[in-house]
Amino acid sequence: MSEGGATLASDMEAALWTAIGLVAATTLGSLFYLGSRLDALASRMDARFAQVDERFAQVDTRFAQVDNRFAQLDARFDTLIARMDSRFDVLEIRFDALGARIDAHVERHAS
Repeated sequence: MSEGGATLASDMEAALWTAIGLVAATTLGSLFYLGSRLDALASRMDARFAQVDERFAQVDTRFAQVDNRFAQLDARFDTLIARMDSRFDVLEIRFDALGARIDAHVERHAS
């Protein structure tokens, strides 16, 4: 028998409460440990997302530069096309005048 009037039932109850306390302590410890691991993982993920966001910003800047370059090239092509159109208009006028002179010459000799 136990000392001091303790019975087997009270010893079993004490052992049961000890086991419950150990399980609770282990569970809480695991939760705190997993919580800290999750916080560390979230911090690492935030850092990686920040790096990805920075990289996307760099790519967006590069795309803006390329778009600007294409806009400049479009303006240059528009200027070049306008110059070519004006020169072709002059040539067309000259060919029309030459054609009229040839027609007049042919008419003169045909009559």
